[in-house]
Amino acid sequence: MQQKEIKKYYTLLSLYLAQSIPMSFFSTVIPVIMRMEHYSLESIGYIQLIKLPWILKILWAPMVDKTSKNKKQYRRWILFSEVFYALIIMSIGYLNLQTDFTTIIVLMVIAFTASATQDIATDAFAILILKKNERSLGNSMQSAGSFIGTMMGSGVLLIVYHYWGWLWLLRCLGLFVLFALIPVSLYNVRHSKELDRSTKNVSPLEFIYFFRQKKIGAHVLLLFLFYTGIIGILTMVKPYFVDLGYDIKEIGFISGIFGTACGVIMTIPAGMYIRKRGIVKSIWLFPVLNVLVAAYFFGLTYTNHATYLVYIGVALLWGAYAMSSVFVYTMGMHIVRKGREGTDFTIQIVITHLSSLIIAIMSGKIADAITYRGLFGIEIGIGILILILIPFIFRKSFYETHDSGIENPLPGAEL
Repeated sequence: MQQKEIKKYYTLLSLYLAQSIPMSFFSTVIPVIMRMEHYSLESIGYIQLIKLPWILKILWAPMVDKTSKNKKQYRRWILFSEVFYALIIMSIGYLNLQTDFTTIIVLMVIAFTASATQDIATDAFAILILKKNERSLGNSMQSAGSFIGTMMGSGVLLIVYHYWGWLWLLRCLGLFVLFALIPVSLYNVRHSKELDRSTKNVSPLEFIYFFRQKKIGAHVLLLFLFYTGIIGILTMVKPYFVDLGYDIKEIGFISGIFGTACGVIMTIPAGMYIRKRGIVKSIWLFPVLNVLVAAYFFGLTYTNHATYLVYIGVALLWGAYAMSSVFVYTMGMHIVRKGREGTDFTIQIVITHLSSLIIAIMSGKIADAITYRGLFGIEIGIGILILILIPFIFRKSFYETHDSGIENPLPGAEL
């Protein structure tokens, strides 16, 4: 592997790490605290709504593409968004989690809006700097960054919060975001030429035109369903551990550190497997793994929950989710149009976020109504349904003929 290629991967790793650590902290620590304060599982499910900007970002993704004619301009979006993100994070540290809860939620939404903007620009930046044969490993870096961020945000920082408190934790989070921007700041884009792309016709309603492409419906359905057989378990696994009697430090280590470390480790073999086999030949592996994970957790409810069984389940859960993420990101990079890289990739990832948000909210209701065992059983059924649908919604010819070089010079033109 050449030094230039390694630098690309390291830059992408740092960018995804910068956005994921604070997000993971806010979406993980607060649910754990809420459960320890005896909030209902349904209420914990609703807290996931703070991620709403990551659904709505398709509304301003065309603006980022329209104002970015080269890699340097995408980098400008990245730096501005992340600095603003860091400042908001540090300001939250001066508020009290108990008395200023509503204000904190509002600021979190603002911070997530900046983070979502950075993500649009980063995804486009990644597509432009990665060659076709580098995408799978590039997406391994994306997934690894996200999972390392989750490990830090929901594991290490959960423990730090326990010992040092809210203010210093938020200060450290903001400073870390700024520190993680150093690699992209130093990335050589001085000679970045204006790209051969049509951006002047990028419409504010570009996300509508994305859905007018031929045969796109089956691809969209696949994206929407891909995580649904596992995301409910991911959402409820920490409250599940609270109800099993684990304390905040134990949960931080088992799920936040050990589990996400397993996810980080599995991103590399997933990327190498996809690089060797290709998207078409890799499609079956990841949904099968997700069904096996759901089956394991369903079976776990019939045991005495010995610690080693919990560790095995957590390793399987995060490993399967990480591998699925690498596949979804790599698949998504193949279905983007020139001049609309940020918009099209954002749309596809938003579809998975929307699906995950719906399942996350429903999982709390389901677990409250029919227990965790009922939730895990439903996840098995969803996973099996996905396997049944794959032959009908995964069009081999569609993925073999698409690449990131797709032209779409006029808004609304069909491919």
